[in-house]
Amino acid sequence: MIDANSQFFAILTNVGMAKQANADALGIPWKLTEMGVGDANPSGLADPPNPVPSAIQTKLLNEWRRKPLNQLKIDPVNPAVIIAEQIIPADEGGKWIREIGLYDADGDLVAVANCAPSFKPLLSQGSGRTQVVRMNFVVSNTGNITLKIDPAVVLATREYVDSRLLDELSRLDMKQSVRAATTANIALLGLQVVDGVSLNAGDRVLVKNQTVAKDNGPYVVAAGAWARASDADSNAKVTPNMTLAVEVGATQADTIWQLVTDGAIVVGVTALTFKDITDGLARLLSPIFVGSPKAPTPAQFDSSKLLATAEFVKRSGVEFSGFTSNSADSALTAAHVGGLHSFSGAGQLTATLPPSASIAQGATVTLACAGAGGLRVVGAGTDVVYTSTGVTGPILMALGDTAEFIRLQDQWRLIGGTIALRYAGIMAGESFTTRPQFDSSKALATTEFVQRAAGSLAGYAAYTANTVLTAADVGKYVYANAPAIAITLPDASLLPAGSRIYIQAAAQSTCTVKSTNGNLSGPNGSSTLSPNLVLGNGTASEFIANGVGWLSVGGTGIASTAVNGYQRLPSGVIFQWGQAIAMPNDGNDAVGTGADTYITFPIAFPNACASVVTTHHGAQANLASIIRNISTTRFTAETASVQGQTIKFFAVGY
Repeated sequence: MIDANSQFFAILTNVGMAKQANADALGIPWKLTEMGVGDANPSGLADPPNPVPSAIQTKLLNEWRRKPLNQLKIDPVNPAVIIAEQIIPADEGGKWIREIGLYDADGDLVAVANCAPSFKPLLSQGSGRTQVVRMNFVVSNTGNITLKIDPAVVLATREYVDSRLLDELSRLDMKQSVRAATTANIALLGLQVVDGVSLNAGDRVLVKNQTVAKDNGPYVVAAGAWARASDADSNAKVTPNMTLAVEVGATQADTIWQLVTDGAIVVGVTALTFKDITDGLARLLSPIFVGSPKAPTPAQFDSSKLLATAEFVKRSGVEFSGFTSNSADSALTAAHVGGLHSFSGAGQLTATLPPSASIAQGATVTLACAGAGGLRVVGAGTDVVYTSTGVTGPILMALGDTAEFIRLQDQWRLIGGTIALRYAGIMAGESFTTRPQFDSSKALATTEFVQRAAGSLAGYAAYTANTVLTAADVGKYVYANAPAIAITLPDASLLPAGSRIYIQAAAQSTCTVKSTNGNLSGPNGSSTLSPNLVLGNGTASEFIANGVGWLSVGGTGIASTAVNGYQRLPSGVIFQWGQAIAMPNDGNDAVGTGADTYITFPIAFPNACASVVTTHHGAQANLASIIRNISTTRFTAETASVQGQTIKFFAVGY
C-alpha cells in the first residue's frame, strides 16, 4: 500500500559497494551500462506491497525490461551523486514500474531503487507515451566511474538534445552578439545606461573595463544583480579567442571584441582582457576599400571626422598645396591658400591676400619676394594685415624675404618667414644671452658684452682694505680709498692678453699695486724694475695683461708730490723737481776743496735727461748756477757764491 508515509530511495547493493571500493582502491574504472525496471509483483497481486531496496539484492523482484542507459552523468549540484537515465519508448510497456535496477558491464546488479508506482501504457492502448526513468544514487567517489554510454543503442530526450546542443554551442569561440559594451568600470546590477544605450532586462552586455579584470565577460542585464551569460558562465565555455560583436553604442557600435587572455581560464578567478579586433578597420557602413584605398576628398576647410585623403592633407598645408610665380600685382583667392607664391619684378609689386570672409580660421598663405623691386602685402577690403607686436598696415618685403600669414578672425597675421624677424619681440627686447666674458668667436654680441669689452668700463669697485683682484674685476674701474692700501693684480697668465684694469688712488691715499707675475713694465712701470707700483694722492694707471705679466700705461701717470718729486706722464715724458745745495765755483765742486758733489734726481730717467733748470733760493741776488755732469740719475750745480747756496731745480726727461 502506497501512502503519505511511503519512502522512495536508491542504494548500492553489496556487490555495488564492493566494486566501488575496489575501483577506489585500485583505480580501476567501473563502467555502468544498463538499467532494468520491474513491477515488484511476481505473484500478480492486485495491490502489491511497496518494495524496499535491499543491499543483498542480486536482481529485481520482477524485472520486465532491461536496456542500455541513455545518459549517465554527475549531478551538477552535488558531485557525489550519480544520475542514471533510461528512456522507454511509446511502443513498450503495458506494465507497472515500481522498482529500478542499475547493472554494470559484468551484468551485476550494483544499485537498486524503488519508486512511486507508475503505469507505462502501450501505444496500442490509446495512451502511449515515452517515459524517462532516472535513478540518483550517492557514491563515495565519482572519479573512478566511467560516465560513458553508447549513443548507437539509446534514445535521447528532447531536453537532453536541447541541453547538449546548447552546451556545444556555448563552447564555440564565436558567441551570440551583445547589445552594448562597457567603456569604464560599472556596478554589475540594475538597469542602467552603458555607452549611451539604455539597457533592458535580458539584454546581453560585454563587460570589459572592470577594475578587477576577473569580473569581465558577457553578462545578462537584470533589475538586480547581473549574471554571467549562459554561453560564458563556465571554464569550458570561456576560452582564449572568445569573440563577441557589439550591436549598438555611442562609441562601441559595430565593433568586434576578442578575448586575448591565453592559457587555462578559471571563470571568476582569471583576469579577462578583451581587444577590439576591428580597431583600424573600416566599419560596415563605411565605403568599401578595393585595391588602393580611395575616398571622397572633404571640402577645403572641413574640420569634421570625415576621412582625410592625401589631396585634403596636401591642400591643408602640411606641405605646400601648390606654387605660383607672379610678375605683376595679384589678388589672391581661396585657391591660393596653403600654397607658396613668388613675386618678382623690377618695380614694387602688390600682393593682396584672400578675403578673410571666405577663408577658414587657421588657413595659411606663404609669399616670397624674388624681385629687386620688392613686394607690398595688403589685405582685401577692410581686412587687416597684422603682426604679433601690433604693427598694422602693408607689409613691405625686400628681395629674398619670405612671409607666412594665417587667417584669424577678420585679419591676416604675420607668423613666419624671414620678414617676421623685423617685427618679432625677440629683436626688440632683452631676449638674447650674453656670451662669456672673454669670448672671441663669431657669436652674436649683446650690448652688455660690448659695454664690458669696449667703450664703457665693465663696472665700478671701491676697496677700503687690502684686496686681491680676480678675473671678475677685469674691465672695471677700481678705486682704492684708504690711507694706505695694497691692491694685488690677478694672475696675468690666466687671463686673455689685452685684459685691462683701471686703478686710481683716492685724494689722500697711497695705493701700492702689486703684481704676482714679476716686475711691472710699460710707460708707468717702476724704474727700479719692481713688481710693485705706488699710486698716491689721486693718481691713476691702467694695467694691461700681456699674457705673462702686466704693463702699466695711461691713466694720469705716476707722480710723487713731495718736495723732491716727479710726474710721469702717460706719454713717457717725466717732470722732476726738487731742492739742493749748489757748490761754490772755486775750481772744485765741494765746499773748500774736494770732489764734485752730485744732486740725485728723485727717480732715474729711463732713457735720458733732456734739460735741467735751476733757480736761486735765498736772500743774495743775481746768483746763477752752472749745471754740469747731467746723466739719467744726477747732475752737478755751482754758483759764484763763496759759500754753497740753496737752489730749486726742474728737470725734463724721458
